[in-house]
Amino acid sequence: MQKKITWIVVADGARARFLRSEGWGHGLTQALDQAMVADNRPNHEIGSDRPGRAFSPANGQSSGMEPKTDWHRFEKAQFAKEVAKAVEKAAIAGEFDRLVLVAPPQALGDLRTAMGSHAQAKIVAELGKDLTHMPLHELEPRLAEITPV
Repeated sequence: MQKKITWIVVADGARARFLRSEGWGHGLTQALDQAMVADNRPNHEIGSDRPGRAFSPANGQSSGMEPKTDWHRFEKAQFAKEVAKAVEKAAIAGEFDRLVLVAPPQALGDLRTAMGSHAQAKIVAELGKDLTHMPLHELEPRLAEITPV
């Protein structure tokens, strides 16, 4: 019987770890050489200009306008696309048989939306929690609840 390889992507909006499991009792290893980390800058550094001002001829006053784009949120969605692209590439190459996604709910939604069809077909479990800062030895028991580790 051929062993099934599971990739576990532990991510949030700015960093992602790619872990690999070969089944019960084998533990977790790194699937890729290094984690992905986004350039997590504040909104005022990402946006190009300050919001404009509007003038109301009715009362002669001007007021500030709210920016239409939350640039910080936009950067997180872009990062999810990069992570999904790396996972899709590995899925096409046949590097894993099953995929588990672990991320906070909003990042999980971004990943699901950005994931290609090859990777989506291999998703077997999801966990809506932020475990990106958890050390590997603490992460294993948490993941054992949803996938063989």
